[in-house]
Amino acid sequence: LCSVGRDQRRQMIDPKRARLPIIRQCTLLRLNRSGVYYRSVPQSEANLELMRLIDAQFLETPYYGSRQMTWHLRRLGHEVGRKRV
Repeated sequence: LCSVGRDQRRQMIDPKRARLPIIRQCTLLRLNRSGVYYRSVPQSEANLELMRLIDAQFLETPYYGSRQMTWHLRRLGHEVGRKRV
């Protein structure tokens, strides 16, 4: 079991198996249930654009913190808050 990766163990989970509940399957495979139930959500185009802008600016000014990066994005016309940055 140690040589089998987490993704391979996650594929071993069979949610339709009535005799062995998912919680028991996860215990046997040493997986967290949250990882089994999690479904990733794709990022919106607006978020991807902001991330590209942040990355580009960070390469020029790596000393910018969240406040300065927020001000930079606002100067470019993006209505963002510090927590989003």
